[in-house]
Amino acid sequence: MKRIILALITILALNSVKANDTTLVVYQFNIMEDIAPSVWRQTKKAFAEAESLNANLILIRMNTYGGTVVDADSIRTKILNSQIPVWMFIDNNAASAGALISIACDSIYMRPGANIGAATVVNQTGEKAPDKYQSYFRSIMRSTAQSHGADTIINGNDTIIKWFRDPIIAEGMVDEDVYIAGIKDTGKIITFTALEAVKYGFCEGITENIDQLLEKANINSYTIKEFKPTAIDKIIGFLTSPLISGLLIMAIIGGIYFEMQSPGIGFPLIIAGLAAIAYFAPLYLEGLAENWEIVVFVVGLILIVVELFVFPGFGIAGISGIVLAITGLTLSLLNNYRFNFEHVSGKSALFALLTVTLSLTFGLILSLWLGQKLFTARKGPFGKLALNAIQLKDEGFVSVDTRLKDLVGKKGFAHTILRPSGKVSIDGDIWDAKANDSYIEKGEKIIVVRQESGQLYVEKDA
Repeated sequence: MKRIILALITILALNSVKANDTTLVVYQFNIMEDIAPSVWRQTKKAFAEAESLNANLILIRMNTYGGTVVDADSIRTKILNSQIPVWMFIDNNAASAGALISIACDSIYMRPGANIGAATVVNQTGEKAPDKYQSYFRSIMRSTAQSHGADTIINGNDTIIKWFRDPIIAEGMVDEDVYIAGIKDTGKIITFTALEAVKYGFCEGITENIDQLLEKANINSYTIKEFKPTAIDKIIGFLTSPLISGLLIMAIIGGIYFEMQSPGIGFPLIIAGLAAIAYFAPLYLEGLAENWEIVVFVVGLILIVVELFVFPGFGIAGISGIVLAITGLTLSLLNNYRFNFEHVSGKSALFALLTVTLSLTFGLILSLWLGQKLFTARKGPFGKLALNAIQLKDEGFVSVDTRLKDLVGKKGFAHTILRPSGKVSIDGDIWDAKANDSYIEKGEKIIVVRQESGQLYVEKDA
């Protein structure tokens, strides 16, 4: 059906040149980066915008070395289900996931020197994935090539099916074991140049640019509407890049570290919170971070806060909080669906954990270094904000009033009601005190039974 529509477009374009009263709307969408969740998100927006503009043709300009299989398959499905014909202009590279997306398009044009193919599935470390993943991707490549139909040729008693795009060639772009006479031997993966792609039916023509492409397709009266990523799209793409994700993790860990060094809701905790939002928000929008993974991280932060403000020290709550926070950060980098980790390899999980661990390590090192550089007296720009003077005991600096210990055993009376805290009078001096076991009314006789951490404890004197 889409090929019939394409033929009608060409006829319409030719007639429009003669009548000069019809201009085709060509919607251009650029994929000039690795195939990732951000590209799939922009693809959905681009196709929706093309439909709202009543575009006659969607033209994808591509230059990519590949990307994630899940996102490439989503884009492929979007193209196959599109009511608007979709053409591809390969502006240099359509490797791996890019090859799948290209084959899904109704027509493919390539720039001289461009390439298409090399679609073997690899993991995040670049190593070939297990055969079950290869088998699945081979099937996708075959079915995508077959979706463009075939001619049935009757030759005597034989019926020959001639595919517009040979599914065996598409499979050979994935599987090195496929043998195709005159095209590839076993042990090699198919990657076509522009001329080879034309020869074997995977390219309709070779052109230098989009204007030349449309001219070659006899489309002479047209207007191009190009998809422009919004500021939000660019920000999401920026924040989800591996480098920035690592820096955000460092900011999260660094903020928590500084807050643990000097408990109290302050600037470090605010920085950690903002970094956590900047880290998780784009991953959630792109479909990588699941709700429960974010909850794991938040619970970890809550336990750390509890350790800081409720049970000062470093115990079970703090350790559990750190473990959960790191777990949440790591899981958000994995391409799992809800609780299904079937397509997550051990190596990719290890890679994600290594990313978080290295960011944690560098974050702590950077925090120590910045603390030394920024807050050192007379040297750092914030040196005046830090107390660097040493208060020596010999100079009279002590943490508590040393006279308190001399009051143990002395008697006096309650200067105010102790419920249980209040004031007592001893030898004419007024002191803060706390009733040891019950309330003490004003004026009742008391005796100091002990002092702890600068606090006097008293009881009624019989």
